[in-house]
Amino acid sequence: MFDSLLFDTMLIAALGIGSQWVGWRFRIPAIVVMSIVGLLAGPILGVINPSEDFGEVFKPLISLAVAIILFEGSLSLDFREVRGLGRPVFRIVTIGAFLAWILGSLAAHYVAGLSLAVAFVIGGLFIVTGPTVILPLLRQAKLKPRPAALLKWEGIVVDPFGALLAVFAFEIIQFFSNDDVTAMTLLMFFLASGFATLLGYGCAKGLGYIFENGHVPEFLKSPVMFGVVIACFTVADEITHETGLLAVTAMGITLANMHISSIQDMRHFKENISILLTSAVFVMLTASLTKETLLQILDINILAFVLLMLFVVRPLSIWLSTIGTDLTSAEKTFVGWIAPRGIVALTVASYFSSVLSESGFEDASILTSLTFALVFSTVLAHGFSIGWLAKKLGLAIDNQPGVLIVGASSFSTALSKTLKELKIPVLISDSSFQRLETARKAGIPFIREEILSEQTEYNLDMTPYEYMIAASELDSYNALVCNTFVPEIGRSNLFQLALHNRRGEDLEAMGNTIGGRLLFNEQATWEALNEKVESGFVFRKTNITNQYRYQQYMDERHPEAIPLFILKPSGKIEFFTRKSQRKAEPGDLVVSLTPPTKEFKKIQEKITEKKT
Repeated sequence: MFDSLLFDTMLIAALGIGSQWVGWRFRIPAIVVMSIVGLLAGPILGVINPSEDFGEVFKPLISLAVAIILFEGSLSLDFREVRGLGRPVFRIVTIGAFLAWILGSLAAHYVAGLSLAVAFVIGGLFIVTGPTVILPLLRQAKLKPRPAALLKWEGIVVDPFGALLAVFAFEIIQFFSNDDVTAMTLLMFFLASGFATLLGYGCAKGLGYIFENGHVPEFLKSPVMFGVVIACFTVADEITHETGLLAVTAMGITLANMHISSIQDMRHFKENISILLTSAVFVMLTASLTKETLLQILDINILAFVLLMLFVVRPLSIWLSTIGTDLTSAEKTFVGWIAPRGIVALTVASYFSSVLSESGFEDASILTSLTFALVFSTVLAHGFSIGWLAKKLGLAIDNQPGVLIVGASSFSTALSKTLKELKIPVLISDSSFQRLETARKAGIPFIREEILSEQTEYNLDMTPYEYMIAASELDSYNALVCNTFVPEIGRSNLFQLALHNRRGEDLEAMGNTIGGRLLFNEQATWEALNEKVESGFVFRKTNITNQYRYQQYMDERHPEAIPLFILKPSGKIEFFTRKSQRKAEPGDLVVSLTPPTKEFKKIQEKITEKKT
């Protein structure tokens, strides 16, 4: 209909971001949706064919996008995150990767029917999982910190090594089958890999120095960083193919462990870029497949190979490599199952398919079909099973969304106690041990940390908490806390209390982008709420039914009562705010802060009964 690159670009972006939204809205793996819409738009309906439409720039675009995605993922690899997990992680990315290569190569040879040479090339590539597939799944699965850290580190660290292992296997094949390839060629490959690592390390150190010493203004830091990433990848990759991925991974890990404040400030921007690129690249790759490739997937040997990789090779390599570590059987089982392949496997496989075919290996023609069969099968199987299996093995956080309250006080303690009674995960954070005294006595979970400190990021698991309430006695601090956690929690789930209602200092006069949403009503200030709790106000829970409607509840409630939140049957919490008043439906529970009139009446009735 529209034969232009502009239309293709628009459609790819729309399909990619649309897939992300569908995944979020219906709580299904977005990577699965992207695969399906890519196949529909490409080989099935023939609307687009990015590999033909983009021509010679297709592969460079994909390569640069993968490099940026891998760099963004490696920026999250802070060594402090794997305290206590160093040994299992090291075993999995070394011994585990080696076992997966050998076992996968043998499976490709004896089951898929590939020659031994081609099998060892593609076997090296199949050890990768990668941030493009594993990170979106981790965001949706709500895993506990240990299994999440294991999968994330394996996915990002092994990603470049899988590509390098495939290149190394290809060089070995060339060495034994081609007289023009000598031992010096192999030596140059290892030297190029070492150079790529040093290049990435040097770029990171240089970037860190100029950022920390103010040689780059704030508005240029993100462009400069991505410019250096592209340069680092390109220089390394031009010297030896696929070493560019190693260079950007080394660069990202080095920057992550330099703890530069500027890098943390750019976190939201980097994540947005990574999500956009992941969406676009996966749609482009699946849309570029041919019908012949899809039909070839139905070959019995390819299907048998995929099943063997899923149920034998991956579990066996994980269990054998983690012998003697402190991983539990549940953790080994879970990590041994979850290993979705993604963009790197597809892009590098297409490269080796053409290179090996040109070198005389006719069986290399099925590499693209074999790779896509494994990618699509693992994305579907692991994407839909990760949440279910994590719950079954006790490795997932409770589905009930929790509340993190920043600032200990009489009101926050009483609110936390009510949330706890409703079986809602709750945690109070405060840097003062004295202010936390009431929470400690009430048995409320707490953490004595400065929520804005970098150290808290590694001491506090944020996974259980979907809502945050900034409830300290400082308006400016509450606003700062909310602004800091916008990328992690989302603006719609960030709330804060106003300290007072004096004109001129009212937070509502500030811009909509500053701070969180102001809770409750204009009378519900920090001072007023604490005074009410200390004077005996109680938290009342009212069930809304078909017989007792919300309007009746509103008509009959005490004039001084303050509706706080509505608890939905699904576990979702809807807080009342100054700008958006909620309406409860039958089946909902309304929690309000109410004068203790009913309690006084009950006490009076009991006293009267005793007298009579």
